[in-house]
Formats: sequence, C-alpha cells, structure tokens
Amino acid sequence: MVRAELIFIPAPGIGHLVSAVEVAKLLVRRDERISISILLLKLPFHAGVAAFTENLKKDAPDCIDFVDIPAVDESIMTDLMSLPHNSFLESFVSSQRAQVTDVVATILKRSEATKLGGFVLDMFCTPMIEAANEFNVPAYVFFTSGASFLGFIFYAQFLKDSKGQDISEFKDSGVELSVPAFSIPVPDKVFPSVMLSEGGSSRMSIVARRLREVKAILINSVLELETHAFKSLADDEDIPLIYPVGPIINLERGEPTPRNRESDEAIMSWLDSQPCSSVVFLCFGSMGSFSEDQVMEIACALELSGKRFLWSLRCPLKDNKKMELPKDYEDYVEVLPEGFLERTSGIGKVIGWAPQVKILSHPAVGGFVSHCGWNSTLESLWCGVPIAAWPVYSEQQTNAFQLVKELGLAIEIKLDYHKDIVTNEASVLVTAEEIERGIRCLMEEEGEVRKKVKMMKAICRKATAEGGSSYNSLGHFIEDVLDNIKQGE
Repeated sequence: MVRAELIFIPAPGIGHLVSAVEVAKLLVRRDERISISILLLKLPFHAGVAAFTENLKKDAPDCIDFVDIPAVDESIMTDLMSLPHNSFLESFVSSQRAQVTDVVATILKRSEATKLGGFVLDMFCTPMIEAANEFNVPAYVFFTSGASFLGFIFYAQFLKDSKGQDISEFKDSGVELSVPAFSIPVPDKVFPSVMLSEGGSSRMSIVARRLREVKAILINSVLELETHAFKSLADDEDIPLIYPVGPIINLERGEPTPRNRESDEAIMSWLDSQPCSSVVFLCFGSMGSFSEDQVMEIACALELSGKRFLWSLRCPLKDNKKMELPKDYEDYVEVLPEGFLERTSGIGKVIGWAPQVKILSHPAVGGFVSHCGWNSTLESLWCGVPIAAWPVYSEQQTNAFQLVKELGLAIEIKLDYHKDIVTNEASVLVTAEEIERGIRCLMEEEGEVRKKVKMMKAICRKATAEGGSSYNSLGHFIEDVLDNIKQGE
C-alpha cells in the first residue's frame, strides 16, 4: 500500500493554526494512506499561542505528528524584529528554511514504506516552496481565508505587474474596482487593511506570485457560498488548481491560555437561562480590542438597544510590535461606564476570552457582532447565527463587504473601520447610535438576513457530508497526492 507523508507548515497565529490542524485531521481520518507532520514555527513572544497549540494536540489522531522547529538564534531574531511589520513574518519564515529541511530529512528516515507526498503551506509560509523543491515534491497551499479574498490578491498583483498600479494608490480615492472574484464593484474603503500601505500591498503581491507557483490551493470555503469567486479563479489559466474544502471548523476549539473551566461553565449556564435566539454575542477575534472611548460607545449602544448581550471585552496592548494577544481586564469597572454592570445585570454579561464556537452553538444566541475574520464567519454560518459586520484589520473589511453587500448574509455596522494592529489606532470612532442601529437590525426575528443564514447553514453542512461538494473536493486532493507518489516510483 502506498503511504504518503504530508508536511504541513502553518503560520504561527491562532486563526491559521486552528484550521490547519483541522484540515489535517480530516485528511488522515478520510484515508489511512495519509500521515501528516505539522511543523510548528514558534515566535519567542507568542507564549499564548504555544499554550493554545498544546490544546490542539490533545485530540489529534496518532498519524498526525507535531514537530517543533528549533528557535532561531537570538541575534537573528533581534535583527528580524527591527524589520517593518509587514515584512517580518516572511523574513522569519525564510530564516527557518534550513531547520525545516533538516527536520523533514529526519522524518523521512523513519520509514521506507512512506513517501513524501508534498508540503502544505500557509499563504504566509510560501518561502518554504524552496524547501519542497529541494525534496522534489509538490508544494500546495492551504488558504485560510475565502476565495473572494484570494481573487482580490491575484487581481491586485495583476494590476501591479501588468499595469504598474499599486492597489494602495487607490486609498481614499473613491474608486470602485471591478475585481473578477466579486460580482459587484469593490469600493476602495473596503480594500483589505493589510494592503492599504505600499509596503503591505507589495508584500501581498509577492505572496500572490508565489501562490501561482504551487501545484494546487486548498481553500477553507464552500463552493456554494462563493460560487462566483470560485468560477473566476477557475477561469484564470494562470491560477493553480483550486480545491474548496470548507468550512473547516474546530467545534471544540482550544483556548490560547489556560482557562478556568468554571468560568466557561458560568457562561454556558448564563446562556441556559436566556430565551431562545435572544442574546447578541459581541466578540472581535483573538486580536480584537478597542480603546476606552470605543468601549464606552459599545456599552451605551447595548444599553440603548435593550437587547440581551454577551460581550467578550479584551484589554488592548499599547504599541504591540510583538503582536501579542490582548489580555483580559482585571476589573471591567476601569473601562465601562459608571454603573453599567449594575444596570445591565439582568440582561447582560461581560466576559474575557470567549469559547466562541460553544457560544455560537447555543440556542440562546440570536446574533453575532463580529470582526468578520474568516474562521469566525464560517463558524457563525455553520451555527446559523447572523452577523453584524464590524471589521477591524487584515482582510476583514473585504470579508464584511462580501457578506453584507454581495451575499446578503450580514448586517452592516461599519464596513470601512480600520485599526492599526500594532499601534491600536483606529480610523474612526463608531458611535453608539450606529452600533445600536446595527444590533436592532441584527436581532430582527424574521429578517431576510436571518433567513439566508439559516439556508447557508444547511448548505455548509451538506457540503461537508459524504457526497457534498467539499467532501468530494477533499477526496480529489487526496487522490492527486497519491497519484503523484505512484508516478514518482
């Protein structure tokens, strides 16, 4: 029996790790001929991510091995830390290529019966394509965002290379671009935050060029969710083969830091006491936090709306050059309006880090005020919970635009909100009136968005079931890997 070893290299961030580990589990459980080594690149200042990774390992099958890549020399890391933020990660990954090559060589010595089937790389780990080339095996990419954003990256790279136009030049121009991956024009105000600077857009163009080099791209999305985007990608002969394999969701998602089990039980117990679909859940991802002024506006909006709420409130880190995770407040009183907790004690609950999937799965939750990170978006659709879109950074503005304007699967709070992930400076202050209006629209009992989201819930679950579009696509990828090994024998 031909056995294939796949080398997974996810980016060292929570959102990227979660879905990479989950797709690895799907592959090995689907076909006993597949085994996987997940190589963990560790940033010395990401202790929270390291603890989170330990939780992800707990229910992984035996044929998935987690391998720590030795840390880079301290002097090299010091040099890397002096680089601009938008070029740090690529340089960090590149610096570990020699260690990765050594580790893979060691893995291959374990069994002569197992052949190396290829490298499955995160979009930010494409410098490792060279490592795959050294072993003369294919490089694949597991793309943790959606097909529309992938199409946006490719289009931006096309503009730069073919027309000499940098996507960042359109910032604040009022232009609307006809991006092939979108069925409607995309205004500059919702271009991805990560591409609004010349440095950021140049880095993403480099990523796009490298993505064109790989054999295939697995996308954490659903064909029926992003039909137009997938068709546009398939129509471009210069783009590799695309496999839609989502939604990839960890229904028992681990937490980034050790947690008090009692606090999670208290959250779920509180939800148990709430009426069905009555609670609006506010959570802005692993990096989500706001200034005190913005926290005040959110608190006022919740009081004005009169809706039941569960609010994950995190404390921002100032000058976050090391990209550390926000912390929980020691005392919410220091940031919330005077008397807020007492006035809302009957209908609301403020928490720190949230067990997000468990909360979204609870029948009491009727709406989700979200940053529209792609993992969170898929989790919300999987659970049938409509979103009020409030993007913050990265590609979230484009995700939010797609959900609200193109697909009709979300309510708008503020699509053009941008926050610098390092300095925590925001582009605008979103007012209590804007937030309250979004919450009220979100919690309409029989609104059109709610109906569409319920339909998409059924579609997502059908896609991953046997015979569904994502199920079949994953099977085609497995056969591709095994066929490559047979041809190389």
